[in-house]
Amino acid sequence: TEVTEKLEEAVMIWIKQIRQVLVQSEQMRREADDIGPSAELEHWKTRMSSFNSLLDEIKSSRVKKIISILQVARSKTLKQWKELDGNITIAANEAKDNVRYLYTLDKFFGPLAKASPVTMMEHVPSLMNTVCMIYCTSPYYNTSECMTSLLLKITNQMINTCKTYLCEG
Repeated sequence: TEVTEKLEEAVMIWIKQIRQVLVQSEQMRREADDIGPSAELEHWKTRMSSFNSLLDEIKSSRVKKIISILQVARSKTLKQWKELDGNITIAANEAKDNVRYLYTLDKFFGPLAKASPVTMMEHVPSLMNTVCMIYCTSPYYNTSECMTSLLLKITNQMINTCKTYLCEG
């Protein structure tokens, strides 16, 4: 029982740390008013990397051994642990899926940032079709919150490109 108590203490510390990571990941992002859509892809890549690292740690043999011992001991901390494990898996899947979908937009980021306004406009129909495809097929990114954020960043990029063009011309 002494060993079980020590292991439960360790798991409770992990639970607290994982909860903190999940809460931080759900908080509103503070971003500059003029950032472009590539920042959205970078955000999700960073998030995917952190959650994958966390999943790797949770699935490590050391953690699995501790959880197995607590299962044998019928520890009450396992209910919280399993719930958080599931939440981390969901968050990792969301980030991975969002990165996959946002990569389909990556080919438009260059023309949006470097083209003239006329050339940029040639890419807009394909870009919007791709955004529509993401909205229609993504299980996670099809919320009005995500779409608004993405479209705002695309618009920011178009405005910045036009400003640059006018200042150079």
